[in-house]
Amino acid sequence: MTALRAARSTDAGKLGAILSEFVATTPWMPHLHSGAEDIAHAGQMIDAGRVTVAEQEGKIVGFIASDGQNLDALYVAKDARRAGIAEALLRHVQSQQERIELWTFQANTPAQDFYLKHGFVEVTRTDGATNDERLPDIRYSWQRKAN
Repeated sequence: MTALRAARSTDAGKLGAILSEFVATTPWMPHLHSGAEDIAHAGQMIDAGRVTVAEQEGKIVGFIASDGQNLDALYVAKDARRAGIAEALLRHVQSQQERIELWTFQANTPAQDFYLKHGFVEVTRTDGATNDERLPDIRYSWQRKAN
């Protein structure tokens, strides 16, 4: 069973490891940051109160970071993917917001499929000139439907 909770400062290492794992196992993703920098970034998001983690049997298997309507991160550990964890995390944020916007890379077709499946629509595409990775990306938006 997956449990969701607010991230604690002591979770930064586990979240940083999930970030590092994604980069290490994604061939098109450039390696821009060290593991220590990934941990520091996770710590900053946690300190800002923007992170919810997913746990299974006491082990963190994924996380989502959002500052209201902007979704900054959604990652699931490789060995826990395709088990509904990302969906649980996204639905948690959707339950708290009227609107959500996010960016994903054009090369990340699984993420594109996931967001489209969960009601997001494409807003714009860029050549990546303004992101750190310099990879073409897509902005998506989701709006809660009126009852």
